[in-house]
Amino acid sequence: MSRKFCVGGNWKMNGDQKSIAEIAKTLSSAALDPNTEVVIGCPAIYLMYARNLLPCELGLAGQNAYKVAKGAFTGEISPAMLKDIGADWVILGHSERRAVFGESDALIAEKAEHALAEGLKVIACIGETLEEREAGKTNEVVARQMCAYAQKIKDWKNVVVAYEPVWAIGTGKTATPDQAQEVHAFLRQWLSDNISKEVSASLRIQYGGSVTAANAKELAKKPDIDGFLVGGASLKPEFVDIINARQ
Repeated sequence: MSRKFCVGGNWKMNGDQKSIAEIAKTLSSAALDPNTEVVIGCPAIYLMYARNLLPCELGLAGQNAYKVAKGAFTGEISPAMLKDIGADWVILGHSERRAVFGESDALIAEKAEHALAEGLKVIACIGETLEEREAGKTNEVVARQMCAYAQKIKDWKNVVVAYEPVWAIGTGKTATPDQAQEVHAFLRQWLSDNISKEVSASLRIQYGGSVTAANAKELAKKPDIDGFLVGGASLKPEFVDIINARQ
C-alpha cells in the first residue's frame, strides 16, 4: 500500500504576526510537491491568523489539546475549540510536553482518544531520550508509548505517528537515515504484531529530530519513513525543500 508522504511543521513557541505572514507568503508562492500532505503546527494564539494566510490545501494543527470538550481547566484548549477556528489536526505527546510539562503516556493517550472522537486528525509523537538510547532501551520505550496509544485508539485512519528521538531535537544531532529506518521498521513490525497487518501497512510514520534541507532527501528514501515532523527548519525558507524531499 502506498502511503502519502506527510510533512508537519511544528513552530513550537515561536513566531509573531510579521514572521507568520512571511512564512505564509513563502509557502503560498512556492511550488510544493502535490503528492505530499503538509500540516502546520502553529501557536494557539495565531491559529486563526495563520489559517487566513496559509494556502487552503495545507493542514493546520494545534500544538496541544486537552482530553475533554470544555470545563474549568484554565489555560487549556479543547479539540472542539481547535476545530471551531479552522484547525483540522493536533500534535500530541511531543517530547517537550512529556519532559518539560510532565505529561504521562496515559494522559497523552486520553487526549488522542478525545481529539479523534471530536473529528481532529492526530500527530501522535513518541521517542526516546539519549540516556534511554545509550542504555539500549529505544525499542522498549517506543513500544511502551505506542502501547498506551493503542489502549485508547481503535481506529488509526486519522493518526500519523511521529518518531522523534529526543536526543536529536534541537541539538543539531540527527539520527542517521539507517538509525531512523531501524526504529521505523521496528514500529512497523510492532503495529503488525499488536494492532493489525492492515494498520501496519497503511499508518504513516514520520521522522522528527533536526530534519533539514540537507538531510531530508536521504531520510525520505527509506522505505518506512513516511514524512517528517520538522521543528526549527519549518520557520525557514528551507522548509519548502523538506516538503519536496521526495521529488
